[in-house]
Amino acid sequence: MAVTKSISRDDVRASILQASLSLMNEGGLGALSMREVARRAGVSHQAPYHYFTDREAILAELAGDGFDRLYDYMVSAVGLARKERAEKNRALGEAYIRFALNNPEIFRLMFRAEMCDLARYPDAKAKADRCFQLVADTLGAAATTMSTSDKTSPDLVPVIAAWSAAHGLATLMLEGKLGEAFGETLDQREEAARRILAFTSQQFSK
Repeated sequence: MAVTKSISRDDVRASILQASLSLMNEGGLGALSMREVARRAGVSHQAPYHYFTDREAILAELAGDGFDRLYDYMVSAVGLARKERAEKNRALGEAYIRFALNNPEIFRLMFRAEMCDLARYPDAKAKADRCFQLVADTLGAAATTMSTSDKTSPDLVPVIAAWSAAHGLATLMLEGKLGEAFGETLDQREEAARRILAFTSQQFSK
């Protein structure tokens, strides 16, 4: 009997998260409200509050899941790249942008502190830090650097530069700031990203 109850609770929780994700994908972050989440999930208006304290808690869960998926994207890409650091950097950037293009609303959420302050949600913050650490490890930055608050360490300059290039490019693509320069289809945009990242990654071969 207890097992059935546990499965039922897990199913309801999953339905709430799926409804939240669907609303975001359809109408952006502004479309997400606890009442609409409940209606879409087919539960009572109060049911979401049994699993999440408020809307930000739902967003934190979705952001954490996003960082998990981003991590998987990057790990897979690095595993297929050649050993040269420039090639690994390019692979990380391509995976980052591919994730952003495939998951635009989640990507926007992951980096919107005014929508979800990850400092208030240790599990989600740890997942974000794991992504940063993967880039640091891949590009040869000292792992101990990540345990300090000094993000201006020389060891982290390549990491921040690589992350900034990929994030900036992904944001420009999602926001359409350069018009049709990147193409109209997903394949065209990914190809444009590959060309640009190939250029920026040359810095890592010097």
